[in-house]
Amino acid sequence: MAPDSTSDRADYAIVGGGLQAGLIALAVRAHQPAARIAIVERAPALAGNHTWCFHAGDLPPDADWIDPLVVHRWPGYDVAFPGQRRTLASPYAAVTNERLAGCVAETVDVLWLGEPAIEIAAERVVTPSRALAAEVVIDARGPGRLPVTRTGWQVFVGLEVIVPGHGVERPIVMDAVVEQLGGFRFMYVLPLAPDRLLVEDTVFADRPVLAVEAHRAAIRAYAQHRGWAIERVVREETGCIPLPLELDPPRVASPLVAGYAGSWFHPVTGYSFPIAARLADAIARTPAGSLFDRDGALAELARSHTSQLAFATRLNRMLFGWFAPEDRHHVLARFYRLPEPVIRRFYALELTRLDRARFFFGRPPRGLSWRAALGGELA
Repeated sequence: MAPDSTSDRADYAIVGGGLQAGLIALAVRAHQPAARIAIVERAPALAGNHTWCFHAGDLPPDADWIDPLVVHRWPGYDVAFPGQRRTLASPYAAVTNERLAGCVAETVDVLWLGEPAIEIAAERVVTPSRALAAEVVIDARGPGRLPVTRTGWQVFVGLEVIVPGHGVERPIVMDAVVEQLGGFRFMYVLPLAPDRLLVEDTVFADRPVLAVEAHRAAIRAYAQHRGWAIERVVREETGCIPLPLELDPPRVASPLVAGYAGSWFHPVTGYSFPIAARLADAIARTPAGSLFDRDGALAELARSHTSQLAFATRLNRMLFGWFAPEDRHHVLARFYRLPEPVIRRFYALELTRLDRARFFFGRPPRGLSWRAALGGELA
């Protein structure tokens, strides 16, 4: 079929098959059951090879459509820094790529896999073999299309491992009681079953350099230190996530750029699930013909998110610019002394003015370079 011929039609055509695309499809199905939904994805499968987590308070209200995605829930989580440990009572949940892919495949009306988009217009998506017409077109192709800016990076390697009797009851969201090499470094641990853990070695680094073998070795050394005998590795996931120091605000225009490329994510943590869910919910609750109204729900969400982005990127400029790599853990240790509601609102990217002020109350974290802070230089 010629690329300029229309082989199908949809109310919503979503380009990309990752988290943001999947959440939009599921939200639209929940709120507009009769809508015709299409996904166009260049990879041969949906959802890649990822595990996404979120705090229960991060989600939009009445977002029951997310529940089928959750494969694990915990009543709280732990963090650890040198001389400092804390358990937080914020419920935590995990979503796997397998569950997301299965739910989305059952939801959409049109699914084109293995087909890259060569043209994305306001009402049309074209691949090398066919075309799709739609009332709303959404480009959700992921972080690789984020405009180039000054940025730090979250680099990680995660190993899902069989460890009988590991004894971990809650997620360890940050264990920074490890050698601080290359930036703020911590281990992230999810107890997936009594004999299974996901352990990620994560660094907030200046460059997107992923030394996979070194990360694997660090995970094994950490497991040995904790007394965990790894029987085998089930799977591996890797990532280089941008943590921008400056970021363009999201645009409410057709075609809508969603996900990372549209600035719909948390710049400090790299967490994408809460913001992606919020965007999906706003899209789904608005009639397609009114989606881009200047006073509509999507425009209001974009304005609110833009305000949060400005403060979040300021925090990144502080973290990556005012502190040497080996001192960045002091910033996060200080953050985890804040009241739990402030921490929850930070992860949800819903900080109040008072919350923002709290980040700068009191003695600054150890390692602050006053020359960098006052003169705009790097630490």
